Amino acid sequence: MKQIIIEVGSTVTKVDVEKNNELRRINEKTIQFKKHYKEENKLNWSDVEELISLVNNLKEEKTNLYICGTSIFRDLKDNEKSEFLTYFKTKTGHNFEIISAKEENELTVLSATRFINNKACVFIGGGGSTELAIFDKEIKESANSNIGVIDAMENFKDLNEDIAFSKIETVKEFVKSRLNLPKEKADILILAGGDHEKFIREAKIKHEPNDLYEDPNAPIKMDLLTRTEETEKFFYKISLDEIKGRVEDPAWWYATRMMCIFVLVVAESIDAKYIIPTNLGMSYGILEKLKRNNK
Repeated sequence: MKQIIIEVGSTVTKVDVEKNNELRRINEKTIQFKKHYKEENKLNWSDVEELISLVNNLKEEKTNLYICGTSIFRDLKDNEKSEFLTYFKTKTGHNFEIISAKEENELTVLSATRFINNKACVFIGGGGSTELAIFDKEIKESANSNIGVIDAMENFKDLNEDIAFSKIETVKEFVKSRLNLPKEKADILILAGGDHEKFIREAKIKHEPNDLYEDPNAPIKMDLLTRTEETEKFFYKISLDEIKGRVEDPAWWYATRMMCIFVLVVAESIDAKYIIPTNLGMSYGILEKLKRNNK
């Protein structure tokens, strides 16, 4: 029986189906849970209904279905959390598991490092939290922050304009002062927890094949200098309106410039030489956890 994993983030919800121990993305939807929660100071129930509709309209067999959520759901008040979980179970017939920051870190690191033997830092960036882990055969150090790109956008709203005008160094200093950063260094920074590879391809950011290690879910890389130069171009020369006008999910691009700043701050902090953008989330880690639990 196929395993279906639905990973609900602060901004993006991903649906993966397992076949022969590999996962295939069958749906991906931008639902702005974090952005709307910050605007309204409560869970937006239109967002909840959109999630419920996504679950109930799955065409795949839904018996083996695992659904979980991350930072925004951790931040809910106890009464909101209870109301949401009860309502979700009533409407879908399925449980919704809220993943702790520690477990999100561990599961995503497990997904991102399946094929790597080198020391690396795994970056898990989201709308409402940032988790960092230094990995060298195992997690050596973790640094978690209760701030994400949606939070930081409140202070630099021009980053969602066609062309940004905030100075990159100013935004970097703002982010750096609020992030918990690891003390250990690593040559490789793996970007996970969001659609980083998708961003690179859609924004036409310079990249090259990943020849550092073989992972079908991590096919590209760039050096730090290239990433720095391309971030400046993405801020001041690339039209965000043009990108939004040709993609299927323009709302997803709201905090992409801010995410670039988070990446640069972390890369510079750990002295990274190479950056590996992936679309990996917790799914492979969750798949491994489910298999262990079923033994």
